[in-house]
Amino acid sequence: MTTLPLRLAAVLALAGLGLMSACTTTTARSMRAISASDTPGTPWVDQPVSFQAGGLTVYATYRHPAAATSPMPAVLLIAGSGPTDRNGNSALLPGPVGTLQAVADWLSADGVASLRYDKLGSGQTGLGPYADHPATIGIAPFEQEAAAALRFLARQPGVDRARLGVIGHSEGALFALLLADGADPPGSGSGPLPEVHALGLFEPLSERYLDVIADQVGAQAAAERLTAPQAADLTRAFAAGVAQLRATGTIPPSLPADLTSILNPGNALFLSQADRYDPARLAARLAPGLPVLVSCSTADLQVTCGEVRHLLAGLADSHADTDFVRLTGADHVLKQDPTGSAARYAEPLPFSPQLQQALRAFVEQHL
Repeated sequence: MTTLPLRLAAVLALAGLGLMSACTTTTARSMRAISASDTPGTPWVDQPVSFQAGGLTVYATYRHPAAATSPMPAVLLIAGSGPTDRNGNSALLPGPVGTLQAVADWLSADGVASLRYDKLGSGQTGLGPYADHPATIGIAPFEQEAAAALRFLARQPGVDRARLGVIGHSEGALFALLLADGADPPGSGSGPLPEVHALGLFEPLSERYLDVIADQVGAQAAAERLTAPQAADLTRAFAAGVAQLRATGTIPPSLPADLTSILNPGNALFLSQADRYDPARLAARLAPGLPVLVSCSTADLQVTCGEVRHLLAGLADSHADTDFVRLTGADHVLKQDPTGSAARYAEPLPFSPQLQQALRAFVEQHL
C-alpha cells in the first residue's frame, strides 16, 4: 500500500514538526513600501517587528500607513498549521503560497492595518527554545504567541482598539476563536486580552482535530481504491490510535507505517492537547452579536463545507452576527483552482475575488 497523502495538508504538516528546524530564517530588515498599484491612493509600509511570547521571540510584519492617520481598524492574521510563516508560505511546499500576504493586501486596500507573524517553527521565529526538543511542543506556545500578537497590535499608535479584528486561516481559526473568547492562556501575559470586535474564519478547522484527520483517513482510503478489508484495517488501526492518544497522550507502537506520518511521538503532545477543543463549542461561547465572517469552498479538499456546518451551528448557538460565504472554485489556500489540489498551492494562481469582495463588505460594515 502506498503511503497515504492527506487532504488536510496544512493540518497534517504537524506530522512534520521535526522538519521545522529546516524552515527559512530570512525576513525583510527594513520597512517595505507598498506600491500605489497595490493600494491606490494611500502609501502603506510592511514594517518588520518582533514581540515576546512565553520566552519565544516572534517575528512579524506590521502593515500600516506610511504617515500618521486618524485612528484606524486593525486585524491580526493567524496562519494555518505546520511550518507556515507570516505570509502563508510553508517550508514543506516547493514555492511561495502567499495566502496571508494576499489577505493583508486586501485589508490595506480597504484602509485596515494588519499584523501577521512567523509562528513557532516557521520563518525567522523558528523553533527558538524548542529546537532541541520539538516533541515537547504542545498547544500553549501557539496560544501564547497569538495572544501576544493581539496585545502588540492593540498597542500600536493609530490603532483603534474599538475596531480590532482577528482572521484565522485553517488551523489559525482555532486560535482566532480562543482570542475572541477572551481567555488569557497561561504564561501569555496578565489581565484580560484586548476585545475582538470582528472575527474571520477562512476555510476553518471546524471539528475536533482528530475527528477531522479521521475523516481524511477514511476519504483517502477510498480514493486510493483499497480493498474493503484493507480500508477497514486502516481505519480500525487509526481509530485505535486516536482512542489511545485521547486517553493517554501516547501513540500505539504497533501503528501501521502508513499512519506514522500522521500520528507519531513528535506530534502526539500537540494533537492530544489541540483535540480537546471543539471549535463549535468555542463558537457557542462567543459574545452575542459578534460579527463573524466564515468561508468554505466547493473546491477545498482539506476542509469541507460539511465540516464547516458544525462550526456554523456553534455560531448560531452564540447568536453571533454571522456572514457565511460559500466560495466557488477556491482551494484551501484561497486560490482559484477548481481541482483544489495541494500540488498546486505554490502556483501563481489568482486568489478568490469572491472572498475578497466578502471581506471588503464585512470590514466596511463591522470595522
